[in-house]
Amino acid sequence: MDILKKIILFLLKKTLWKRYEFGENFHAGRGVVFWAKNQIKIGTNFYIGRYSQIECDSIIGNNVLIGNNVAFIGKYDHNYTQIGVPIRLAKQIRDNDYNWLGLNSKVVVEDDVWIGYGATIISGITIKKGSIVAAGSVVTKDVEPYTIVGGNPAKLISMRFDQDQIHQHELKLYRN
Repeated sequence: MDILKKIILFLLKKTLWKRYEFGENFHAGRGVVFWAKNQIKIGTNFYIGRYSQIECDSIIGNNVLIGNNVAFIGKYDHNYTQIGVPIRLAKQIRDNDYNWLGLNSKVVVEDDVWIGYGATIISGITIKKGSIVAAGSVVTKDVEPYTIVGGNPAKLISMRFDQDQIHQHELKLYRN
């Protein structure tokens, strides 16, 4: 079965996802969706769980773990300010002539990050290295390094490590 999964991922990367960049040791669970106006770039040793979706421009670092049912979504995907046009019919970021907000907005996920089950990440934010986003969280603001955040909207719960532990962790992790 492992060989079948590898073949499926290879085919997806060469067909549906061919516009995007993937590092070595990439894994995507069943039902994962990728779509971006401009770019999705993913580092090495990456895992994204079943039925997750990245539907906005994103740059993701190395050693990132994304749980099942996680969504990266655009903050301004529909121009809801068009007078006399229902939101359903308004210009959306997927349109070639879309010229409203969000065109240069992206999600940046740095190295060594874990995003828990069912979290929603709004474009325009950075999740900094070593941090954890708790299951079910809605992330609307940047997440500082080595913090654990959770809730709706996500707020600081605690630090992952103290300063000495961060130093030791980085020495071991980035020792070259």
